[in-house]
Amino acid sequence: MSQFGTMNASYEAAGEEAGVRKLVDEFYQQMETLPEGQHIRSMHKGDLSTIKDKLSLFLMGWLGGPRLYSDKYGSISIPQAHQHLVINEAERDAWLFCMNEALKHQDYTEEFKQYLMQQLAIPAERIRLTALS
Repeated sequence: MSQFGTMNASYEAAGEEAGVRKLVDEFYQQMETLPEGQHIRSMHKGDLSTIKDKLSLFLMGWLGGPRLYSDKYGSISIPQAHQHLVINEAERDAWLFCMNEALKHQDYTEEFKQYLMQQLAIPAERIRLTALS
């Protein structure tokens, strides 16, 4: 039985900070190159440095690692942070698709990849429910 979701087990399984940042870089690479990601990539104008840092810091804390996001960017509610965007099923699914593709390039166990996708589907759906439609 996996210990993912307990204390910092998920953060460690993701390779801690370096592993999370590698995942986020690959995620945005997939968004840049896959046709399925083009629409959601267009929601982020210009340089992605800040958005990559924000997602990395958020994921680190969300996975049980250090909670650095609020120190740098203040408090966040992920659904509220996306309220200004039009996010329907297609956008939610495209985001999850790009993340799944990014996970294929990580040295994570298959068990952790599946766990992570199941967990990421929850906030992705919450974002869809609170965003503009």
